[in-house]
Amino acid sequence: MSGKYLIFGATGSIGSNLALQLSEKNEDIHLISRNEPELKELSEKVNSDFTVLDVLSENFSEKLAQLKSTDIKGIAYCIGSIDLKPIKMTKKSDYEKCFNLNFYPIVEVIKQFQENLKENKGSVVLFSTVAVQKGFTNHSIMASVKGALEGLTVSLAAEFAPNIRINCIAPSLTNSKIAQPILKSRVVADGIAKAHPMKRILSLIHISEPTRLLSIAYAVFCLKK
Repeated sequence: MSGKYLIFGATGSIGSNLALQLSEKNEDIHLISRNEPELKELSEKVNSDFTVLDVLSENFSEKLAQLKSTDIKGIAYCIGSIDLKPIKMTKKSDYEKCFNLNFYPIVEVIKQFQENLKENKGSVVLFSTVAVQKGFTNHSIMASVKGALEGLTVSLAAEFAPNIRINCIAPSLTNSKIAQPILKSRVVADGIAKAHPMKRILSLIHISEPTRLLSIAYAVFCLKK
C-alpha cells in the first residue's frame, strides 16, 4: 500500500526513534517538528522529506492543510509534555496549556486527514500516560488531559471503524528528552521505577516498537486503547 507516515514531534526522543525504525523497514515517512536544524539532520539520516511546523502557532491549521495533498497511511502524534504540580498550585491556565499541546492539535490533525486515512485504511497512534488509570500524586493536569485523550481514542475508534485504526499507548515514564529534568535525580528516578511492576524506567525501544507495530498496514486487527 502506498502512502506516507506522518510523524509529529519527529525530533523528540520517541518520534526520532520511530522514524529510524520505520526507515529501516523501508517505509515512506514525512517528518514534522518545530526544530528545523534537528529536523534537517534527521531527514538526511532517514532519507525523508519534512515540514517545519509548530502545533501551537496561529497558522497551524493553514500549514497543516498544505499537507492534505500528501497520500497518508499513518499518523503518529509524538508531541507531549510533562506537567506536574500539586493541585493547590494549579491554575486554569495550566490545564489550558496542556490541552493546547496534548489534545486540541490532535483533533485538528485527524479532521484534516480523515478522508485520506479512510481511503488508505490507515492508522493513528496517540500517547497517553499510565497515570490516567494508575493514579499518581501531582498528576492532576496530565491525567485530566490524557484521560480526555483516551476518551477521544475510543470514541473515534468506534466512529472510524473499520476504515481507520485509532490507538493510544499509555506508557510509564520513559527515558526521553522531556523526562530528563525528572530523571536527573537518581533518588526520584529509582522511586518512580519502584512504583511500577517492571521496577524500571522504560527505554525508547519499549515505546517506539509498539508504535511502529500499531502503525503498519498489516496490523489490521490491532485495536487497543
